[in-house]
Amino acid sequence: MDTSESDTEAREKDEPSAPPAQRRGRRRWAMDTRPLSRPAYRRLWSSTIVTAVGSQLTAVAVPKQIYDITGSSAWVGAASLAGLLPLVVFALWGGAIADAMDRRKLLLITNIGIAVTSVLFWLQAVTGLESVGTLMVLLAVQQAFWGLNSPARSASIARLVPAHELPAANALGSTVMQTGQVLGPLLAGVLIPVIGLAELYLIDALALCVTVWAVARLPALPPLAAGRRRAGIREIAEGFRYIALHQVLLLSFLADIIAMVFGMPRALFPQLASQTYAPYGEGLALGLLFAAIPIGAVAGGLFSGTFSRARRHGWMLIGAVVAWGAAITGFGLSGSLWLAVAFLALAGIADMVSMVFRGAILLSAADDEMRGRMQGVFTVVVAGGPRLADVLHGTAGSAFGARTATAGGGLLVVVLMLVLAAAVPALRRYRV
Repeated sequence: MDTSESDTEAREKDEPSAPPAQRRGRRRWAMDTRPLSRPAYRRLWSSTIVTAVGSQLTAVAVPKQIYDITGSSAWVGAASLAGLLPLVVFALWGGAIADAMDRRKLLLITNIGIAVTSVLFWLQAVTGLESVGTLMVLLAVQQAFWGLNSPARSASIARLVPAHELPAANALGSTVMQTGQVLGPLLAGVLIPVIGLAELYLIDALALCVTVWAVARLPALPPLAAGRRRAGIREIAEGFRYIALHQVLLLSFLADIIAMVFGMPRALFPQLASQTYAPYGEGLALGLLFAAIPIGAVAGGLFSGTFSRARRHGWMLIGAVVAWGAAITGFGLSGSLWLAVAFLALAGIADMVSMVFRGAILLSAADDEMRGRMQGVFTVVVAGGPRLADVLHGTAGSAFGARTATAGGGLLVVVLMLVLAAAVPALRRYRV
């Protein structure tokens, strides 16, 4: 990118958005698209549109291929755990690296690495290797690259849009990702009988080429602080100390842990589908339960203009987590499948609001030299929370019944979030 283009983007970033009088004429409930007027952010976001679906094709193809080879769901679960450890380790390290080097360069390296891994997935499938060990190694490598990539990608947003547009930027990105989680698996189910499993990997690799092209056109994003920076264990530990010393950041992480660990009952969906909602058809019920939260999140994103301009980010996060817990409680108490799906969709909307303002708080409350490490911890929390929830809800569901465990978990989210908000005022007071 030449200097004149970079200077133009910098000026556009500093220009104020449309004045309030101009915005009042628009439908304020619709998605806030102001960040898309920033060329650099628009490039980063547009690449996500393609890869959000492509990554889900691989996410479906890997467990499907492992099950086809072994005929065992236990191996599918083992593969999921094989990918978790590299994701956790490299997300923490990747956050430190993102604070020590040009984030654009790190995004280029990691996206190329993910693309090469997708090509290797395709090669092992098209050659008929049928090796579970190879698949698990490739999955671990892919998750390691993703762990390095995610903190840099998220931390870069605060350098591409002004602070008051961060909620809108997060809503745009989250909506695309949630849409991919809905459309990707559906598309994979349609394509596998038509073109075969191997080609799903190839489509993902081609989609990642679009991402590499878009990232290559971003402006340079070097560390703002002068001097040589390191990215070792000491720097990772500094990130955790930084969180401990900044209550708002710590509380934003705790809010997500409370919501996901105690209020994500996806491990109980199969049991609920086979017992509570069996009269509706077990397959139909299971599909609807898994799709409802992402669909609700997409709907929340499409109507994010109703909340993305809010300035009291702390209260928005508190309200979203409480609403999530209340919706999950309602889901657990529902004997009707359609009422249950409605409550899960409401939970998805609340989750979208929570994602938007958690992300905005992490980007606005942290110094730029710490944003990568904050996003690394955030990646670990997002990846690890639902897996802990699977263990907790699976155990509670076996002991107390699926509906009791679900409703109890949702109620616990509401209580814990209200207690946390009452006990520590820093989150309530946070605004931009």
